[in-house]
Amino acid sequence: MTTDADLVAEAVGELLRDRCTQETVAAAEQSGWAPELWDALAAGGFPWISVDEDAGGAGGSVAEACAALEQAGRYAAPVPLAETGLLAGWLLSRAGLEVPTGPASTAPGKPITLRRNRSGHNRSDWIASGSVARVPWAREASRLALLGRAEGITVVVSIDPALARIEPGTNLAGEPRDTVHLDGVPIADADVAAAPTGVDRDALVRRGALSRAALIAGAAGRILDITVTYTGERVQFGRPVARFQAVGAHLVRLAEQTEAVRMAARVAAANSRAGGGPSFFDVAATKTVASEAAGVIAAAAHQATGAMGMTREYELGQLTRRLWSWREEYGGERWWSTRLGGALAEAGAAALWPTIAHGVRACASR
Repeated sequence: MTTDADLVAEAVGELLRDRCTQETVAAAEQSGWAPELWDALAAGGFPWISVDEDAGGAGGSVAEACAALEQAGRYAAPVPLAETGLLAGWLLSRAGLEVPTGPASTAPGKPITLRRNRSGHNRSDWIASGSVARVPWAREASRLALLGRAEGITVVVSIDPALARIEPGTNLAGEPRDTVHLDGVPIADADVAAAPTGVDRDALVRRGALSRAALIAGAAGRILDITVTYTGERVQFGRPVARFQAVGAHLVRLAEQTEAVRMAARVAAANSRAGGGPSFFDVAATKTVASEAAGVIAAAAHQATGAMGMTREYELGQLTRRLWSWREEYGGERWWSTRLGGALAEAGAAALWPTIAHGVRACASR
């Protein structure tokens, strides 16, 4: 049965297949991003999937947003697709703040500090201070959605990046991961709202981790295709290298890990609650699987393709560098597996099987 997520994946895949080439990705690693690609995605409303229509989004579910991200991962799309809707868009819309029509970003850093502006004519404004590290594409965002503390409560703050001091940075794949410094930035009352129940750093981390798992799943699928094609065409000693036992073992490992992360990411996305997002147990299991698989997949693909896979002009390197980057963002396998193990131990032996089976039953009932 074809689902809405399948239709989104097909539409985004077709768009990226023609526009997000190896050359596009290479150029974006130098310039920061691909504005023409963003414009094409924005024209279809894809960055705002999972944000309610009445809040300025495109509607749809978390599963549909992750289906789009899986395709973005497959083509290494150098745009803030996850940040604009699933993360920053969620923060802003849930807090009742305006969702921008351009790219947006966020990161789960230390909450910024807001204090009342007691000087000047406008005594209702706020002054924001603090720094947030590794904000994806902050330099290209039209709006930043950050968590803060004001008068003892958690708030969501919408910030114009032009008012901040942005220190450029990148991850291993050349994707912007900037540090945002707020040195006494004035914020209007209209851009600050109390965070409703369920909107906090933990929820943002869970959604971010799921977004990275979906990206890893997409990149893994493309890596599998590239590796199978290459080893099937590359002839050594009179036969394709895929027929050598050692290479075949790499291909089997690659296929197993790709399917594992794909299934984990899709189940966690399908189980996500409207507005609230994925559960802790779903995300902890999924990100543990995805982050661990990322290393195995990258190693198997490079071993099967040999030196060819390490060259910059070959697509495989662009994808594996993203796997190595995304596996650590929003928590790596050790961080999530430790938290998962602690939560299961605390729940007790009687809760172990019901907890494991619950997610499968929830996904199957959809």
